[in-house]
Amino acid sequence: MSGHSSKPTVGALGETDGSSSVPAVLTLLAWSLFAASVAALVGRVRLGGAWELPGVIAVDGLTVLLWAVVTFFSGIVHSYSRRYMAGSAHETRFFVAVFSFTLAVMALAAADHVALFWLCWLAMGLLMARLIGTVEGWRQARAAASVARTHFLASSALLGVAVTALWWATGATTVSGIAASADALGGPAWIVAAAALVLAAMIQSALVPFHGWLLSSMTAPTPASALMHAGFVNAGGILLARFAPVVTVDTALMLGVVAVGATSALLGKLLKTVQPDVKSELGCSTVGQMGFMIMQAGLGFFGAAITHLIVHGFYKAYHFLSAGEEVERSVPTEAESSRTSAVGALVVLATGLAGGATFALLTGKGTSVDSGLLLAGLVALTTLHAARSALRQTALSPAARYGAIPLVFLPAIAGYALVYEAVSGVLYGLPMVSAPTELTALHALVAAAFLAAYVAIETGVHERSERLYVALLNAGQPASETVLTATEEYNEY
Repeated sequence: MSGHSSKPTVGALGETDGSSSVPAVLTLLAWSLFAASVAALVGRVRLGGAWELPGVIAVDGLTVLLWAVVTFFSGIVHSYSRRYMAGSAHETRFFVAVFSFTLAVMALAAADHVALFWLCWLAMGLLMARLIGTVEGWRQARAAASVARTHFLASSALLGVAVTALWWATGATTVSGIAASADALGGPAWIVAAAALVLAAMIQSALVPFHGWLLSSMTAPTPASALMHAGFVNAGGILLARFAPVVTVDTALMLGVVAVGATSALLGKLLKTVQPDVKSELGCSTVGQMGFMIMQAGLGFFGAAITHLIVHGFYKAYHFLSAGEEVERSVPTEAESSRTSAVGALVVLATGLAGGATFALLTGKGTSVDSGLLLAGLVALTTLHAARSALRQTALSPAARYGAIPLVFLPAIAGYALVYEAVSGVLYGLPMVSAPTELTALHALVAAAFLAAYVAIETGVHERSERLYVALLNAGQPASETVLTATEEYNEY
């Protein structure tokens, strides 16, 4: 179609619509919010302290950090969507929903009054469900939106129970007031509040067994998926960080958080291995990464959880927005052996130990016999796995890949450690930065499970069990009513 034509173009979601200035205006506003957020972040770093409207909002280090990250992702999604949604009948509504979602997340990050916090949480979920069901002409999109909305309403209800119980127990109506009174918490009210907080975080972050809504959300436009996986699912970590003084009252609860996070981290990785398409693989990857984030919170390192959600946000936004590049036409080839030679195993082991030592040296975590030791080990293990996965995509020979592992892994884990330190600096003075716990038998079990899973995946042991394959395939299925199978129905929209 000629660039001089006055006719509207057909976008990625079909159904033409007349041109509108709304996308351009909202894109400009999104980037303006990013510029203002960066200015606020710089001001926080230089001046410290918090700006607040007592009893309503409190703009602290976590607030400005989240503002900068969220508005950056929002600006990218707005800009990307200018072309992706061009000509769609849903274009204006899509942009309004994305911008409204951005404002809801920014308000959540600043909210201090528990009622405002709850309303922002609810609005965030309803807006994301709206984005998942953008193409209303697809019954599958409507079904996916319904599945997501049901989960988000359940999460909001649980958060409502939690803040009500905390108000009843402390008399405080603000998040900061509850945090200040957390030392006196205990008894049935605390148990109800703590359990509801953890469950609300699990649902919002799509942890197992609540991962179904995320795997059923593939009807969402790609930029909405990027915003979902880079921002929305991180809300669970933000919730636990905001209410860290409540969660850390009892070590048994912290162990429970470690257990649920570890379960999702391991299952998410295994579920990814049986997915047939790029977006589903990315979805299962998110389940695993969110599990790792929640596990870091359970270990008492909320600053590490915030660091992880930021790093994961950049990683996942890039991969969703470039998902089309992953589709390629290929022919079956002889599979490369997944066996690791003795020399290769020694290289990997030595590199992993060096990486753990690097992380401990740069952050100070892992130098004492507490949960920091497990944190350093898990960060080293997951970063090493990511480095090896990246090298497998290259044309290097197996021998050359082993030689390249330290060259990729050590700078990566050093970079992660430096980002962690920078984030901790911004969060300095807040109660959620670091609350390490003593090591227990459960921590040892988690470490053993991660190491066993790593070895199994690296050697391909998990691929040899048909029963495991079927179980993973069934566990990774989206809701049946959200699956689009007819090409004709897809083309209609």
